[in-house]
Amino acid sequence: MKYLGIVCGCLLFFASCGKTEVIEPEKEEVPVVEEVIEWELDWQDEFDVDGFPDSTIWSYETGYIRNSEEQYYTEKRLENARVEDGALIIEARKDNWEGQEITSASIHTYGKKDILYGRVEVRAKLPTGLGTWPAIWMLGNSINNGVNWPDCGELDIMENVGYDPHTIHANIHTKDYNHGIGTNKGDKIKIDAPYEDFHTYAMDWHEYKINFYVDDELYFTYYNPGQGDGKWPFDKNHYLIINLAIGGSWGGAQGVSSTLLPQKYYIDYVRVYKVKQ
Repeated sequence: MKYLGIVCGCLLFFASCGKTEVIEPEKEEVPVVEEVIEWELDWQDEFDVDGFPDSTIWSYETGYIRNSEEQYYTEKRLENARVEDGALIIEARKDNWEGQEITSASIHTYGKKDILYGRVEVRAKLPTGLGTWPAIWMLGNSINNGVNWPDCGELDIMENVGYDPHTIHANIHTKDYNHGIGTNKGDKIKIDAPYEDFHTYAMDWHEYKINFYVDDELYFTYYNPGQGDGKWPFDKNHYLIINLAIGGSWGGAQGVSSTLLPQKYYIDYVRVYKVKQ
C-alpha cells in the first residue's frame, strides 16, 4: 500500500542470412520465456471459526500508523476485526471508542507467516464510499529490524480508494522506485462494483518477476532488473497485511463523507502457495 507512502534476462536470438544476430534487450524490459508453474498450498486461512482472527497467523497494528489517516487501529476488538459467517470482517466505525473518533483494524502475519516467492491469493469484497482505502499488501520483514521504508520493499496486491471505486491498483515500492520520488511502478484495472461482489486478488512472486492479477486477469508485471536491492529487495522474506484505512493522503484526497461510516471489508479466504516440487 501504503506509505504513499522482476527481470531475469534472456537474450533473443534471430537467424538471418545464415548467421545469428544477437539483439540486446532494453534494461528492465527483458521478456522472459514463460514456464508452466504448478502450485501447491503452503498455508491458508478460510475464516471458518467465528470470533477473533486466528492468533497463530495474525497480529494487529495499533494506533495511528501512517499517511495521516483518520482511523485508530485497535487490537483484539471484535467491533473492528472478527470472523463471522465464514468471512473475516474488518469494520471501520465512527464510535468514539476510548476517545478515538474513528476505529478500524489492520492485521498482519509478521513473525508468524513469512513469504518468499510463491502465490498469494485473497478473495474479498471491498467497502466503498468517499474516504475508504482498503488494501492487501506486503512489507519486507526488515522494516521491523532497522531498515527504513521503502528500502525494505513493498508489494501492493490490491488498493482501492472510494472516490474511484471501480479501479483496482497494484504497485511496488523500493528505494529507487517509490511514489516519494515519483518513480513508483504499478498499474491499474477497472472492474465493475468490487463492493457488490467478491473478487480474487492475487500475486505470483518469482525470483525474476512478480505478476499481479484480478480474477486471474494479469494486469501488471514487475521484472527483476538484476541491479541490486535498490530496485529488487524482493529476494527477502515479506509479511502480509490486510487493512481498512479511512482518509489519509490518498484515501482522503477528495475528502471523507460525513455519512461514510460504518463500512465493512469482507475477506473470504487467504491462500498462500509455493511451487510444487
